Amino acid sequence: MSHQPDSRHDIDGDVYVSPRYLASTTGIGDPALAPLLELGWDLQHDEDGNVYVSAPDRRVRLGYLPEGEDDGLWRINAYKDPFGPPTWGVCFNDRTPTEFVAAFTTALATAYEQGPDAYLTRPVAGSDEHDPFLAVVPLLKQGWEIDRPRWGVFAVHSPDRLAGMEFTTGHLDPEAELTTRDARWQLWAGKSIDRPVWYATASTDTPVALLTAVTQCVSDPAPLPRWRQDTLSYIKGMAQLTPILPPEPPAPTPLDVQRAAASRRPAALPAPSVPRWSTTSRPALPGPRR
Repeated sequence: MSHQPDSRHDIDGDVYVSPRYLASTTGIGDPALAPLLELGWDLQHDEDGNVYVSAPDRRVRLGYLPEGEDDGLWRINAYKDPFGPPTWGVCFNDRTPTEFVAAFTTALATAYEQGPDAYLTRPVAGSDEHDPFLAVVPLLKQGWEIDRPRWGVFAVHSPDRLAGMEFTTGHLDPEAELTTRDARWQLWAGKSIDRPVWYATASTDTPVALLTAVTQCVSDPAPLPRWRQDTLSYIKGMAQLTPILPPEPPAPTPLDVQRAAASRRPAALPAPSVPRWSTTSRPALPGPRR
């Protein structure tokens, strides 16, 4: 028997959160780990419950660090030399919507299958495929506005000014890019970039295709499902919540109408008793009275 979808059971939530960048983490890391584990990447745990995932050639490593030293829950680094410093690094903090992290790891899995030229290709201004500006285009298409908040910074903000993305120009400290928020790229939501509820950072040489996968997911107008009572799964006081309602019943078919009409028809009355001819002789009728 085929499975009939039921929004109350098949969707993990009882409200939709919009715009989706005002959602928060689902608290479950599995959806973001899955694209890499499906490629056979190695998974290890430490005694504190942190998770470490490594590519077969050890050139890409992911840490899911609920017991880390700061709020950087997800840290992903890539290496030209497995024993050298990272070529690029990305960090998502502990309240970043899980779907945005999954968008990144899905793109990373695709790039890894294509080889080092895909997952280690640095941005190049003016190129057709690797220009850093390409990562901003999905946001601009959804009405985000260009801003220059301070010298040396190019930014775009959502129409409600509750989310933004900044690109810092000039020289940056490579080590600071990997360990602090002083990175080339920063994506955030909340009151301001100084007080974000969630944020994501990416260092200078992060491939444009991976960044674009995240901005496409962030700018998608479709809402995200969450649980109303779990206030950590959306930004309370900012996000718009819409109840997830059961699906409308399908329109009845002509056969359904016919069966319904038959079920309402009164029961048939028994047929009246009708004399039937018999092979025996009928009794004689009484004669006239005299």
